[in-house]
Amino acid sequence: MSVFKNIMNFVASRALKQELQSNKRQPKPGKFKFDEIKTVGILFDATSAEDYEIVKRYVLYLREHRKRVKVIGFFNTKNLPPMTYSKLEYDFFSTKDINWLGKPSSTVIKNFIDEDFDLLIDLNVHDHFPLKYISALSKAHFKVGKYSENETERYDMMIDADNTKTVKYFLRQIDIYITMLNRVEPNLN
Repeated sequence: MSVFKNIMNFVASRALKQELQSNKRQPKPGKFKFDEIKTVGILFDATSAEDYEIVKRYVLYLREHRKRVKVIGFFNTKNLPPMTYSKLEYDFFSTKDINWLGKPSSTVIKNFIDEDFDLLIDLNVHDHFPLKYISALSKAHFKVGKYSENETERYDMMIDADNTKTVKYFLRQIDIYITMLNRVEPNLN
């Protein structure tokens, strides 16, 4: 990574920390129950066609479980591919839609951040700052994302996955941990 890129990442991270200080999120107390979730927000890097297909299948899975899903896909390119267009539950943005600090700026992004999702799934396995920004400021009640020692307060549940892991692997891990959280506890009375 170039020195300039390192400086930009440092400045962007500091600006995000300051913004988080003024927008403290209060996580909802109580046990996480998948069956009680009605709304799910998903963030992912849409640059890979394979990852895009995996996310589409996962959205169908969630919809089969009667969840209302909203997805934001980030293309790490200057322009959106011609075959990509927003649908009811999908919106996309590219590097053209972010400012010099990496902060995404559009009404769609602001609306996603302000949405009161029951669950936010951040599939940002490649650590793109615009997706980090959205997940950090999201008003979701329960946030799931990739483990990072520096970002432990941003998520309610973190999955350990390095940059070599795929979105498919990450989703599989999320399902495993959500299932573990929702196991029925035996009544000892």
